[in-house]
Amino acid sequence: MIGAVMRGRALPVLGPVQAQERCRGLPVSFGGSGPATLSSEMRIASIQTSAERGGAEYANVDLLRALQARGLDVVLVTNIPDIATGTQIPVERLELGPKLSRRSALRILIRWPALLLRLAGALRKLAPIDGVMLHFKKEQLLCSLLPRSLVGRIVWMEWGPVPPPMRQGPARALYALAARRAEAIVAVSPGTAATVRAAGVPAEKVHVVPNLVEVSDITPDPDARRRLRDSWGVGAETLVVGCVSRFQRRKRNDVVIDAMRHLSEGVLLVMAGEGEEEEALRERAAPYGGRVRFVPNVRGHAAEFLSACDTLAFAPSPTEGEPRIIVLAQLVGLPVIATAAEGAEGLVEPGNGTIISPEHDPSALAAAIESYRSDPARRKAEGARARAGRLQSHDPDRTIAAIERLLGVSV
Repeated sequence: MIGAVMRGRALPVLGPVQAQERCRGLPVSFGGSGPATLSSEMRIASIQTSAERGGAEYANVDLLRALQARGLDVVLVTNIPDIATGTQIPVERLELGPKLSRRSALRILIRWPALLLRLAGALRKLAPIDGVMLHFKKEQLLCSLLPRSLVGRIVWMEWGPVPPPMRQGPARALYALAARRAEAIVAVSPGTAATVRAAGVPAEKVHVVPNLVEVSDITPDPDARRRLRDSWGVGAETLVVGCVSRFQRRKRNDVVIDAMRHLSEGVLLVMAGEGEEEEALRERAAPYGGRVRFVPNVRGHAAEFLSACDTLAFAPSPTEGEPRIIVLAQLVGLPVIATAAEGAEGLVEPGNGTIISPEHDPSALAAAIESYRSDPARRKAEGARARAGRLQSHDPDRTIAAIERLLGVSV
């Protein structure tokens, strides 16, 4: 275990630092305008306990790396410390149980005093703290009960829509009450921001800040395209549809596989990811033989994988914020076909991709895929427009500067 010295004491950094290339991290250099000059060193604790290793969890790690590169003293408070492996982010391990949901609410309520004490104890070990970034509802509610001397400035990070149960009744009132303690609430997309406001949070507290992506590092990779397509046994005439996802029931990956029933031999589907539904998805794909391939999680080399594809199929869950895989695919120059609007709206638009209708309909998805297969010029034109749009909308310096401002950083 290697220590990183922060304010005169060592904090743990998991794994042999820099012994592996970013270790599942997206390529991020954070070097655009150079480090910020801070009026004083600030310590920011990012509290994120989760049973998952998904988009929000990795996006938080990348954001912390960017803030650290610009001079902030950051620490990740989490129950999945290995998510920071390969970085120099200090980690404080904390177990707070499952995310807040209808199913877990009673268990969490019973343990609430103990959870509050456990969280307070972890933060005391890290004191003094100038601010906290809170990513999930349980931590947001817990920290609203802690004194400012312990948490500093509170900033909520909303990576996806506020769940419908928290936009009505007593849950809505509780969410809005806890939000009074927050100095700012960061929403990853306009759609997410709308749900935060619908949950009773004043509009002036809600700020839309897109996902952090080092756009200059994400470009088409012709060598990777040739190498991967050769390994898949396909030539230039085959349309390769990529699908990068967590293999969970709430993600409609079943729709993407079922679309193959309506497509010709000239289409290859490559499913990239991991999750508890992988075996079921493999069984679902079995009738299509080699026309559907499964590959491991492509985090850390997503641009290479996407470069080998001709389009990306995106099958959202009902609670998508701004999926970074859409942004990455568009930066590589791919048109994205979404099976529903969640997460895709505002990114996938006429002229740079397609949101199918009816939603989550395999035959409609197949028709959209076939339209791209038969028109390479359209694929190229829409991919170019998609890339141009994301280069403009996802400038990383603007994203980091916005987060620093909301955290109260003086430059």
